[in-house]
Amino acid sequence: MYRNFLSVGGFTALSRLTGFARDLMIGAVMGVGPLADAFVVALRLPNQFRAIFGEGAFNSAYVPTYSRVLIAQGHEAATRLASRVFTLLLVSQIVLLAAALVYTNELVALIAPGFSEHPEKFALAVGMTRITFPYLACVTLATLHSGTLNARGHFSVAAFAPVLLNLFVVAFLAVAFLFPNAGAAACWGVTASGVAQLALLMAEARRRGVLERLAVPRLDPDVKQFFGALGPAVIGSAGQQIAILADTILASLLPNSANSSMYYAERLYQLPLGVIGVAAGTVLLPEMSRRLAAGDERGASAAQNRSIALTFALAAPFFVAFLVLPEETMRGAFLRGAFTAQAARGSAAVLAAYGLGLAPMVLIRSAVASFQSRGDTTTPMLCFFGGLVVNLALKLALYQPMGPAGLALATATGAWINFALLIALGMRRRWFAPDKRLIENIAIAAFAAGAASFAAPFCFYGANQYLGRLPLLRNELDIAVAGLLAFVVYAIVYVLGALAFGRSARKPLL
Repeated sequence: MYRNFLSVGGFTALSRLTGFARDLMIGAVMGVGPLADAFVVALRLPNQFRAIFGEGAFNSAYVPTYSRVLIAQGHEAATRLASRVFTLLLVSQIVLLAAALVYTNELVALIAPGFSEHPEKFALAVGMTRITFPYLACVTLATLHSGTLNARGHFSVAAFAPVLLNLFVVAFLAVAFLFPNAGAAACWGVTASGVAQLALLMAEARRRGVLERLAVPRLDPDVKQFFGALGPAVIGSAGQQIAILADTILASLLPNSANSSMYYAERLYQLPLGVIGVAAGTVLLPEMSRRLAAGDERGASAAQNRSIALTFALAAPFFVAFLVLPEETMRGAFLRGAFTAQAARGSAAVLAAYGLGLAPMVLIRSAVASFQSRGDTTTPMLCFFGGLVVNLALKLALYQPMGPAGLALATATGAWINFALLIALGMRRRWFAPDKRLIENIAIAAFAAGAASFAAPFCFYGANQYLGRLPLLRNELDIAVAGLLAFVVYAIVYVLGALAFGRSARKPLL
């Protein structure tokens, strides 16, 4: 499992790093303002539909079903299931794309009602959304191939595919002079990357001998089981997107640049979620599904405990950066070109609020595997809606007095409630059983993060004293050196804590 985690985590890290380079370029070229706000909305619309119908809901229903059929009935039955699902998915995406292109104005008005008061911004968002929406069809079909490959134990190419989005956007921005504006160039890069991702994953599936074919859909027991799990998963994913949609809607009602301020903070917030949380969930779900299908309950529980311990230990340094040095982090990441010091301060408040919910958000994918690996997608849906109610209520209460930071704080609170419900119900059903090693590892990582939090301001002050007068890369080097020093403190305290706890925690992640 660790080899697969490192593979997925490594390629996901590459995706996030190239995504960071993409966002640096977007920030420098577009900054914050009408063009950037319109691009954020144009990118968010297909991404929200993808999250509802694609990655989130689809994988949680498809991977356990495919794994069960593969183990119980063999290769041919699994391929038959995949082909029937592929055909249904293709038809649904064609219908959705046609509807979206016809009703683009209405979709933009729904997701960003505040844009209606700014006709130029609204027109930009509509035009860009028509460019980006085909990306949804391509990447959703690519998700099916990813799920099939993951269920077969092949993770690398599926983990690498998202890197193409960042490379294509950067490449198209480099020739933005060929387009009406930089936003249009970036949007065409998004759509071109969808085609490239689909082609890459189809080629890999063909190489592995698991490429799906067009087939007449039939509601056999396996397909029925898939749709039985997919329904609650879609509802749960839709609920999650409702929360994101609420952010976009309410931010559009705030003064100019609120959407883009949230976007840049979210880019940093998504780093640990994607590199660590999603990577852990991507590997853990098929691992637990295979073990449970073979009747190995203890092995499935052990895999989950190891995943949670590793996830928390790797994510803890990000808690420190987001909560202790949010403005310094934003300045080091984005302060250049059109992204000003004022923009950095606005995004820093959002980043700190997101940081309060980073722990549950990064662990949710591992916690939800207790249910999804057993074919239960209803309980995670209900847990999410428990958090969603509080999330939406807080958004409405906080967005005016606190601005974008209030929206992020509401998201963090909802994440804590969702995670707490998942853990409580998992333990009640005995589907989640934290062992002594897991509790020790979390305690060690939390203590080490506390030590790093205390040391981080001093590390930054020391770095600034030596580097603050540099003519170039001053902000970047300040936060890089301070972050490295704080991480050294974290690593030393973590190792000492593991030794203090004794043999059971000395090798906590193995």
